[in-house]
Amino acid sequence: MRIRKEIVPFVIVALLGWFVFFGVLKSLSVPIALAFGIAFGLFVVSTVYLLWFFRDPPRTPPTDEKAILAAADGTIAAIKTFDPDAFGSISMLAGLNPEDLGRLRTENVLRVSVFLSLFDVHVNRVPIHGESQFLGYFPGKHLFTFEEKSSDLNQHNSIVIKNEKTVCLVNQIVGPVCRRVVYWLDPVNPTNVKAGDDFGMMKFGSRLDMYFPADDIELLVSEGDKVRAGESIIGRYR
Repeated sequence: MRIRKEIVPFVIVALLGWFVFFGVLKSLSVPIALAFGIAFGLFVVSTVYLLWFFRDPPRTPPTDEKAILAAADGTIAAIKTFDPDAFGSISMLAGLNPEDLGRLRTENVLRVSVFLSLFDVHVNRVPIHGESQFLGYFPGKHLFTFEEKSSDLNQHNSIVIKNEKTVCLVNQIVGPVCRRVVYWLDPVNPTNVKAGDDFGMMKFGSRLDMYFPADDIELLVSEGDKVRAGESIIGRYR
């Protein structure tokens, strides 16, 4: 299984933490062998978790050409529909340029939110084929991402993917822990993508929102469903 290179600074921090903790135990007159064992054990446990967190398992997208895929592993936390005025307010809060959003500006919009726990795969995958355009990183609050208002207020990356059938706005939302979000594709120029391709990662407990024109998608999931990025079908083109 592939491990993402973003793990490296976290392992370095874990190693430095091991040295510091070992030094603290020694200063407290803990026998060297015992101090080494405790500190090293904590380093091993933290490194094993990091390897698990930064895993990027292979995924096989379905062959259904009408399928719209989950962009993140996790649980469907919320499904909501917004009229153009409500979505306009949301996009303004996020700092988005209305010109980038295509038909999302003028139609009812369906939002599907996925909550990721600390044990879910955090690599994100493209939900539909088309042209992916990075809209930018938007600073915001650091609320826990299981809170509904984190969708509107938290720091996030915004990406829009367009094809001949629909448009999808994807927000990678991060919370109070580490607060890092990554987009791996070209941040300046549009990139052609296929459904199921890797496009980025969120670090340590996150939320991913997908917005579609409501009339474009036949939704096939419900709140509480578990999904896997790049494999689970959340809907189909109408």
